[in-house]
Amino acid sequence: MKKTTWFAGRFPGYVSPLSSVALSVLVALCPLTSRGESYFNPAFLSADTASVADLSRFEKGNHQPPGIYRVDIWRNDEFVATQDIRFEAGAVGTGDKSGGLMPCFTPEWIKRLGVNTAAFPVSDKGVDTTCIHLPEKIPGAEVAFDFASMRLNISLPQASLLNSARGYIPPEEWDEGIPAALINYSFTGSRGTDSDSYFLSLLSGLNYGPWRLRNNGAWNYSKGDGYHSQRWNNIGTWVQRAIIPLKSELVMGDSNTGNDVFDSVGFRGARLYSSDNMYPDSLQGYAPTVRGIARTAAKLTIRQNGYVIYQSYVSPGAFAITDLNPTSSSGDLEVTVDEKDGSQQRYTVPYSTVPLLQREGRVKYDLVAGDFRSGNSQQSSPFFFQGTVIAGLPAGLTAYGGTQLADRYRAVVVGAGRNLGDWGAVSVDVTHARSQLADDSTHQGQSLRFLYAKSLNNYGTNFQLLGYRYSTRGFYTLDDVAYRSMEGYDYEYDSDGRRHKVPVAQSYHNLRYSKKGRFQVNISQNLGDYGSLYLSGSQQNYWNTADTNTWYQLGYASGWQGISYSLSWSWNESVGISGADRILAFNMSVPFSVLTGRRYARDTLLDRTYATFNANRNRDGDNSWQTGVGGTQPVAFSLKLEGCPPGSASITFSGTPAPGTALLALADTAMAQKLAIEIRDGDQRRLPLEQASKAVDIDNNGNATLKFYANYIALADGVQPGLANADATFLINYN
Repeated sequence: MKKTTWFAGRFPGYVSPLSSVALSVLVALCPLTSRGESYFNPAFLSADTASVADLSRFEKGNHQPPGIYRVDIWRNDEFVATQDIRFEAGAVGTGDKSGGLMPCFTPEWIKRLGVNTAAFPVSDKGVDTTCIHLPEKIPGAEVAFDFASMRLNISLPQASLLNSARGYIPPEEWDEGIPAALINYSFTGSRGTDSDSYFLSLLSGLNYGPWRLRNNGAWNYSKGDGYHSQRWNNIGTWVQRAIIPLKSELVMGDSNTGNDVFDSVGFRGARLYSSDNMYPDSLQGYAPTVRGIARTAAKLTIRQNGYVIYQSYVSPGAFAITDLNPTSSSGDLEVTVDEKDGSQQRYTVPYSTVPLLQREGRVKYDLVAGDFRSGNSQQSSPFFFQGTVIAGLPAGLTAYGGTQLADRYRAVVVGAGRNLGDWGAVSVDVTHARSQLADDSTHQGQSLRFLYAKSLNNYGTNFQLLGYRYSTRGFYTLDDVAYRSMEGYDYEYDSDGRRHKVPVAQSYHNLRYSKKGRFQVNISQNLGDYGSLYLSGSQQNYWNTADTNTWYQLGYASGWQGISYSLSWSWNESVGISGADRILAFNMSVPFSVLTGRRYARDTLLDRTYATFNANRNRDGDNSWQTGVGGTQPVAFSLKLEGCPPGSASITFSGTPAPGTALLALADTAMAQKLAIEIRDGDQRRLPLEQASKAVDIDNNGNATLKFYANYIALADGVQPGLANADATFLINYN
């Protein structure tokens, strides 16, 4: 193609040599450049040039046709989503990388990006809103599109964004999951020469759209000296669904009230409450750690609100149950340890929340109406209503209150909590109640509650919960009013429905001894290279009696040159049970690698073999000890997610099977792509998966299955909470 460049000017008839030299120097010092525009002749494509598409856009460089493209959208260097976005021809200056395209956004998409549309309106009446250009509506906004990588980078000024928590996912992206039927089970048992005991727990359900149908039940079987008992307990059947506009959950059927303001009780009815899980950075409750000391290989049973919620077998020595899933968010845990020699320990572990704090501007509500429900046959089922509200105020303050109303009971509570910064967090409330008991006597009184929580990280000290409650002589709770008699026990029944001769000790009640003061504490201290120390316990005293419910445990654990050891002491005393249990226990584990000079090596089978020694002494001065040899086999495994919305997960667990057991210790490291699960621990730290020890059964093909319940799952890259009420089953393949 020939290009001709014309320079306009006047040329006189005569040019002196000096002028010619000056002109040459000027041209050399100030070179002039020029180029011609590219032109594509449509005749090269077809003789009929009218039938050829408009090629003019290709004359200006790497320009692409407008249309819909699937692109990765990034906002302020954070991935948002992979979506189909419509692009139109951009103005001059969009750059070669963009292909000459500009993205079109709708008002819905702009809201999805987190723009505060109230402060920055993006749509006007009478104006086309199908293609909004962000830089035109939001000062300081920038959009850059890389056509080659199909990446759309959006930069928005912070002032234009809503103040949403990190990891926030708009409700439009929440996934309700797929229709599914599910059943989870847990079975434990033992068989001896003179006694048998079995326990089966079942959680079954159906998922359809936003609805979740669940049934929780347990089967108990026991046979021994002169008795035989088996019984199925229907712990609860309920249906629930999310009410997204209210950020709430609706539950109908058998469930439990919240424990934020009043003590949790069971009910059969309906509950509508604010759901913390719909707030990505909201506070979560915690499950307590149940500690104890077993003198022998023992059966451990934990009850809550009259139901058996956990049963397992523990080795001699100190134990700590961290994978507890209570049936409600509150309610004391009644712990029973049945020793191999026939003796039994009983004590109560308090279970209540940390101080009630809410973020400024956040309001939580909880409404319940239904019949009181308990697993204790000594209690009736009065109809009651409960309503509570908690509001976050400025300056770190939180105010809360509520009421409980029943035919024979009235109660109202008011309280406040505050974040004290470096001094921790505290809450104080007072409850006034008017009660009519089983003997038709009427009482009224008050109860003052104080809760405190603090972690002294610099000193390695953690006050997980420090609380005290004082009640006047006439104060009773709704749970007390539900009793049919002033004093008594609940009894076990055999398979023929006949009353068993031995009452259930944990069910004892005496309304003439109303609760007076209650103190609870859970403190741990990290001593660095010298090990760790912990103290857990509670004490409940009563009016009109010197009897108390007391439980304390003090423990120390450390290690030296690969050898681990612990020393623990416990004191248990319960109303209705004579005497107090006092146990002193010592445990030690010595790896064989110490003998070979390879103290910390775990390469060979000998390195992973260890000797154990357990010794304890009870209140009667009886001594017992046990020795053994065990080992661990490290396992590598991969994870596959089944039965959930499409996604993939790559999760790494550190740790080895617990010595001498079939338990796999799971750590809290995890990474997920296009799928996220969020669970929080008692300190509100985000955990990608449930931290627990799960029983592992390996089949003939070397496969094992661990099940985790993920209440909210997000279909988005990165670990972010969303909505998909689904039961997640992880298939673990052992190599």
